[in-house]
Amino acid sequence: MSRIQSVRRCTIHSVALSAALFLILLVLLAGCTTSPQRDKSAVDEFDLIADLLVRSTSVEPATMGAEELRRMGYAVQVGAFSVLENAVGLEASLARRGIDAYYFRDESGLYKVQFGNHATYEAARAEAQRFQQQSLIDSFFIVVPDQYSIARIQRSGRGDVRAELVRTARRFLGVPYRWGGEDKGGFDCSGLTMVSYRLNGLDLPRNSRAQFDAGRAVTRQSLQPGDLVFFATQGGRRVTHVGLYVGNGDFIHAPRAGQTVRIASLANSYFNNAYVGARTYL
Repeated sequence: MSRIQSVRRCTIHSVALSAALFLILLVLLAGCTTSPQRDKSAVDEFDLIADLLVRSTSVEPATMGAEELRRMGYAVQVGAFSVLENAVGLEASLARRGIDAYYFRDESGLYKVQFGNHATYEAARAEAQRFQQQSLIDSFFIVVPDQYSIARIQRSGRGDVRAELVRTARRFLGVPYRWGGEDKGGFDCSGLTMVSYRLNGLDLPRNSRAQFDAGRAVTRQSLQPGDLVFFATQGGRRVTHVGLYVGNGDFIHAPRAGQTVRIASLANSYFNNAYVGARTYL
């Protein structure tokens, strides 16, 4: 082969190699270009950071920072009283020993008492047996988390937690108001809302101000059944009263001593003037 042919061949090879390298460079540059329309399907499987960014931007703004109530665990249930005062008395005797107990009206119409929020069945049973040995309670029943409506609905995909909250609160219609506060046995406005939530598997705080601080704000126009509505019944903006919204501008509440649990309207001039705000927990 002549020297000239050899030089020509080397030149052709160099040109071909340069062209190939140029094409490879174009492909790489195209692959590095980020499109603002890129969705999760376009993210490479191994690119965990990109995947995280895509998933983080897909979260609806309304759910960001939402406060969620702790789920109820294993609880102890005692009593089956036809007379309200017997349930109130049992609740009060437990409360005097620092036990966070609360009575409620069962679907059967009987009054029962529940307390405890344990992570395990064994812990709940051990507490119940200890109180039984101290003659504070007689027979007992352990409520397991799967029995609460929120767990049952989540598991089956059927039902509505909001409807269950309203249905539970309605059981107390006609029940006499009893002052409970934070350190006495009894039943008051925040006791009604607390019990309605806890019986459905959500650990709502006991007093109205703590309930107001939990959850997230919802406008009056966006209220849904099961949300809580708060009032400053002593003037100013300090929360002193709470009710459970049932729809159509109405709410269930325990008014004051000497009255029974009843339904009232937000359109009522007194409650309209005292209205502070609302919270949702779902």
